[in-house]
Amino acid sequence: MNWISTLLGNLNYGTIFLLMLLESTVIPVPSELVVSPAAYHAAGGNINIWLVILFATLGADTGATINYIGGYYLGRPIIYKFANSKWGHICLLNQAKVEKSERYFYNHGMVATITGRLIPGIRHLISIPAGLAKMKYWQFLLYTTLGAGVWNCILAALGWYLHSMVPEEQLNDKIMEYGEYIKVVIAAAVAVAFVYFLAKWYLNRRKNLNLD
Repeated sequence: MNWISTLLGNLNYGTIFLLMLLESTVIPVPSELVVSPAAYHAAGGNINIWLVILFATLGADTGATINYIGGYYLGRPIIYKFANSKWGHICLLNQAKVEKSERYFYNHGMVATITGRLIPGIRHLISIPAGLAKMKYWQFLLYTTLGAGVWNCILAALGWYLHSMVPEEQLNDKIMEYGEYIKVVIAAAVAVAFVYFLAKWYLNRRKNLNLD
């Protein structure tokens, strides 16, 4: 998609918002190549780092809301039909990916809307099962904002850090390289947090049973 490449090459607050909106729907836009390069330029004094994070998060919220509305009103059969269609495949989408996001959502509850925003392959689709489950919109928006905000802060910190180390022509390659490490660390952190809360729930449950 040449027009996406054009937008990526002309980052400002408006294009950051638009690209992150697309990234949170089903359009294959890598958020790493939006927020981190924008933060890289912010470190050079061209734009404001906090506004980069703000507009990226607003864009993510807007795109996620579109997916949420689709899941809420269209329902599973139509969502699956689109995922399996030619246009769905162009967007790198298929039924298996949607089902994966559904399993993650139902296995982890509402908190999945936060943590799912941090996990590759789940991040841009987690809002669909939230809509299918008729999750309250204010809860969905709150959790989405928290998850997207954390992710955007991580990407912004990476871009800011790379400004003093990497020439611009090498930036995207370095972002993708460091991005793989970040994904591994985040996945591990989410797994540890899940095990912690599961263990806490189990111990509380045993305690309550013993009291009875």
